[in-house]
Amino acid sequence: MSVASQNLMDNITYEDLYTRWEHGNWSAMEIDFSEDRKGWEVLSDMQRRSAMWIYSMFFYGEDRVADTLAPYITAAPTEEQAYFLATQQVDEVRHSVFFHRFFKEVIGVGGNSIQQTLSSTLPQLNWGYRGIFDRLDLMAEELRKDRSLPKYAQAITLYHLIVEGSLAQPGQHFIEDFFAAEDTMPGFSSGMENVSRDEQRHIGFGVKVLSELLNEGSPGWEENRAAVTDLLREVLPYGPAVFSPPNLDREYTECYGFSLEDIFSFGLKLIRQRWRTIGYPTEEMPPGVFPFDPEEDEEEIAKRQVKLMMAGVLGPPDGPEPDSSPEVQRLYFDVVKRVVNPKAANGSRLVYQWRFTDADPWHLVIDNGSTRAEPGEAPNPNLVLEASWADFIATGKPDSNPVKMVLTRRLRPRGSLRELARMRKVFN
Repeated sequence: MSVASQNLMDNITYEDLYTRWEHGNWSAMEIDFSEDRKGWEVLSDMQRRSAMWIYSMFFYGEDRVADTLAPYITAAPTEEQAYFLATQQVDEVRHSVFFHRFFKEVIGVGGNSIQQTLSSTLPQLNWGYRGIFDRLDLMAEELRKDRSLPKYAQAITLYHLIVEGSLAQPGQHFIEDFFAAEDTMPGFSSGMENVSRDEQRHIGFGVKVLSELLNEGSPGWEENRAAVTDLLREVLPYGPAVFSPPNLDREYTECYGFSLEDIFSFGLKLIRQRWRTIGYPTEEMPPGVFPFDPEEDEEEIAKRQVKLMMAGVLGPPDGPEPDSSPEVQRLYFDVVKRVVNPKAANGSRLVYQWRFTDADPWHLVIDNGSTRAEPGEAPNPNLVLEASWADFIATGKPDSNPVKMVLTRRLRPRGSLRELARMRKVFN
């Protein structure tokens, strides 16, 4: 950890975070929505559909995190952390009450109970979103059985850095800006300002905890880092798909004045800043955790992510047929080469050849620590893999089963079993 980051974390105490909670208390029941119904009615049809999509994710998310936080409190290694987490659970419940009232009184959907209103949000939740929150539910169960520091570090990473820091905050940022400028829904704007302030405090807590658990030289730091990177590898592939709008329609964000690229780049900027503050910057993580050039600016990375999403490459396995154009292949194989672990090659030169039934061939060369991906056929490959382009893309999904794909002949390797086993290590 840099000296500046260490000083910043030392200056933030758990007592200070708790004090901020006391000073920042607010009432979800006292928010005045009397003018907001008029503001809702003047929105365009697309703006209302977009709002239903975005706010459903917020509402459902607030309820899920409120339900899953209890194991964090009992697993916290210090009383100070446990006490703060108890205040956070109160915050999440208050946020759920706020959204329940907004859906019922302003949007006009749901019912008298929170459960009824939550049910109205379910059709809006996409594959990426469900993948992350299903993992959050599972993490709570794991934490009940395993209160070790590595598991606690994973749990804080998922809850505070991914769910709150990488998903919720970028969405809040652009929505708050729009309604603050329009001043058409004052109750909602006031409530979201309070929600945002709470979330900033929660994220600050997560950054502080992880700075202590992952700081080089602290007790168990190597094991904690390994656990966190395993979790990031597992969950991050769902991330871009969370912001995949219905039918990949860009109007879902552009009707509010921001693009998909805006939200992706803003989120990535926050991710980089926070991991630097924690003392474990993304460029120091093992290959494949964050598969992009650490020197490249966030806007360019965001453009590529959105292109791959719109091409059907990033997203659900049952989504649209993925585009196999040369540009999309180039973008995707740039990701492939960045997830390689060159140490698994043990100094050997490795060549992997992909032959597609419906797209141009590509190959990957790992040679003396360098890795390159290129179109076309390579001489003397160590391993050849044959598949359709769609089936190849499916192997990169977080819930894929490559072994089953081999058994069902959707993925056809040509080469020795030894090379196939080594390839799994290269991409692990």
